Amino acid sequence: MAGKIQIAICGAGIFVKNQYIPRLSEISDLVTIKYIWSRSEESARGAVEVAKKSFPEVEAKWGDAGLDDIIKDPSVPGVAVVLAGQIQVQMALRLLKTGKHVIQEKPAAANNDEAEMALSSYGPLCSTLGRPLWAVAENYRFEPAFVEGRKLVTEIGDMMNVQVVVEGSMNSSNPYFSSSWRRDFTGGFILDMGVHNIAGLRMLVGCEVASVSALTTHVDPNLPPPDNISSSYQLENGCPGIFVMSVSTRSPKIFWRVVGLKGTVQVERGNVDGQHGYLVSKFNTDGQCSSSFYPFSGVTEELKTFLHDISQASSDHVSDRRLSFVEGARDVAVLEAMLESGKNNGVVVPVKRF
Repeated sequence: MAGKIQIAICGAGIFVKNQYIPRLSEISDLVTIKYIWSRSEESARGAVEVAKKSFPEVEAKWGDAGLDDIIKDPSVPGVAVVLAGQIQVQMALRLLKTGKHVIQEKPAAANNDEAEMALSSYGPLCSTLGRPLWAVAENYRFEPAFVEGRKLVTEIGDMMNVQVVVEGSMNSSNPYFSSSWRRDFTGGFILDMGVHNIAGLRMLVGCEVASVSALTTHVDPNLPPPDNISSSYQLENGCPGIFVMSVSTRSPKIFWRVVGLKGTVQVERGNVDGQHGYLVSKFNTDGQCSSSFYPFSGVTEELKTFLHDISQASSDHVSDRRLSFVEGARDVAVLEAMLESGKNNGVVVPVKRF
């Protein structure tokens, strides 16, 4: 236990079992899970059974009493909030007000109003409680493919256009398809899935989206509306682009493509030798192309960064801005503008600045 940071996880659903527990087990030299909390005893105990293989001392906590136990335990400085999108901000603020550091799953907020409220509530805590960290888990900002892609974009000169195409595969075979909170969420899967794609866009281009114009449709009755969006946008540097997203398609394809004066950079999701990840390609003006494949590792990297930031929180250390709540809020703001434009037949909507 010496030197390890003890954390709690609030949430015991699919993503906790399939991602948080396995990824934290990969870095068990840095961290131990002390508690897993859920509203129900059954859910908490179910997740604990999965976690015990790597963290034999983990305990199940549930309900208000269990949450109070976590809050009052000074040996647990950090909490991962992995709950339904409608209640994550409320839970995160409750924990932050007790001085706990929080990493909250995306999306950062349900909408711009909630994000604005969250930031206004968080601000005073930073001076009164020694600045508890509020991180939003956006693994795309930590994927090596996007880190490398950003470097390559700086080499292709002035940007001429940017394309983001997302043909998803959210169907009945996907474990998140039946998730009730995503179906009750304003914006549905477009918002929940789309924040990843917007994070990738913003990471690659290195600037903000200024305004959007979008059309939205609802085609698949098995999905909540809208399930398709086609948007044009303008970056703050003046460059135009398109964002096209279909939640569920028969032939999934996802890519980001930045066309510059001196070349083109493309990041495309794919599978090489059974490993899922991204193929990053740079096309030069002489027609030559160089490509590298980067397996997924963003969830592990974001968790490692959060743990490092916790370990340095009492010093003058500057936390990694890729985890900041503001970055997550900016992703939501772009999609909210697109959804608003879609409701109004493509009217140009400025993106709220955070």
